Amino acid sequence: MTTLIQMGMFKRVSLFDYQAMCKTNSHSVSSARPLLSVSSIIESLICIFETRIQSLLHQTSSVPFSLQSFYALASTFKWFLSNFLLFLLEFNFCSFWHTEPFADAYVPKKKWNPLQPCDTEYPSFIHEPSVKETNSIIKCGRCQKMFVVQQIPESNLLMLVVQGDCDCSRQYPPITLEPKEVKYNASVKCDRMRSQKIRRRPESCHAYHPQENANDCGGASFIRLSGLLLLLCLSCALLVL
Repeated sequence: MTTLIQMGMFKRVSLFDYQAMCKTNSHSVSSARPLLSVSSIIESLICIFETRIQSLLHQTSSVPFSLQSFYALASTFKWFLSNFLLFLLEFNFCSFWHTEPFADAYVPKKKWNPLQPCDTEYPSFIHEPSVKETNSIIKCGRCQKMFVVQQIPESNLLMLVVQGDCDCSRQYPPITLEPKEVKYNASVKCDRMRSQKIRRRPESCHAYHPQENANDCGGASFIRLSGLLLLLCLSCALLVL
C-alpha cells in the first residue's frame, strides 16, 4: 500500500469524527513519604533542645547569672518536658511490629474505563481514476517481490496480484486505520466552542400544512356498534345453550 501511494494510484486523506468517544487518562499512583520512626522523633527533640540550651548559654556568657536567665532555662525545660509528654501520649507501640518504611499506594482497577467526548482523526485512501494499471518491483533487503494492479472494467474494483514469498514487513510498516485523538490548543478549542452553538428554535410553530389532509385523522367518536353483528352473536350463543 505504501508503494501504491508513492506511485500516485492512491491518495491519502484525513477524515475527522466530531462525535467520537475517547478514554480518559488514568490517574498515576506512587508510594507515600517515609514513615516517621521513634528514633527520628527523639533525635529531632534532642537537637532542638541542644539548640535552645546553646542559645541560652551564649546569652548568659556575657552577663552574670541572674533570675531572668534562670527563668529562661526553666521555660526551656518546661517546653522540652511538655513535648516529651505529648510524644508519650501519641506513641504507638504497633510501629515496632511494622518494619516497612514505605506505604504502598494502591488504586482498585475499574471494570470499565470512563469515556469522554472528543474529536478523532483517521486516515482514508482515495483511488485515482486516471491510473488504470500499474506494476512495479519492491526490494526488501535480500529479496524482491513483484506486483500488478489493474482496474476491472465497468466496476470500482481493483485486481491486485502480488508475489507472496518475500516478507517486507520490516521495511514497510503496516498502515492502520485506527483513529487518533485530536488535541486542540486553547485558542482553537475556544473557537470551536463558539462555532458549535445550540440550534435555535423556529420563530413560529408550523403545525399545519395545506397539502396534509387532516380530515382523515381521528374520528373515533363516530364509531358505532353494528346491529347485525350483535344479533349474530346472540343467535350463536342461544344455539350453543
